[in-house]
Amino acid sequence: MRMRTRQFGFTLIELLVVIVIIGTIVSIALLSIGVGGDDEDADRERRRIASLLETVRDEAMLQGREFGIEVMQTSYRFVEFDPLSRQWVEPPFDELYELRDLAEGLEFELFVDDKRIELQREPRQLKDPDAEMSSVARTFEPHLFIFASGEATVFELHVWRRLTDYRAILRGDVLGNLELGAADEI
Repeated sequence: MRMRTRQFGFTLIELLVVIVIIGTIVSIALLSIGVGGDDEDADRERRRIASLLETVRDEAMLQGREFGIEVMQTSYRFVEFDPLSRQWVEPPFDELYELRDLAEGLEFELFVDDKRIELQREPRQLKDPDAEMSSVARTFEPHLFIFASGEATVFELHVWRRLTDYRAILRGDVLGNLELGAADEI
């Protein structure tokens, strides 16, 4: 009588199934964080900002108002110049101008006239509560301007995902025209 010895181990089919499962999980994970290529969140945010800038430029020209944009590391907001107080103020009662945050993991990099601007984490105070007490009041100025004539600040704004180093670029010229740049132009 012959004794059968039992061999322990995995069959080739079992190994292939495990490899396919691991490969599927890794590819889903890479796609979810944008490592595999384009970053849809950054591109969507760039298009949203471009659309808002065009809308604000049109409103500035039609209504004779002057606007500014304050850019922070992960957010931005629109402000309006009040000619009576000669200060930048938040436009009241309009959702278009409210503070907007970027999607998780995205940051801004801003260049004005080819100089990199150091961005703050939080928005600056528009009004200094101690201004009446102080003889030297610090005035608030936004990073970018949109004038009633339609002219604007020359800038390059990068919507950047640090994790993958993907950048969606938005450029603006002195006439207020906007251009969407490619990430490989850097």
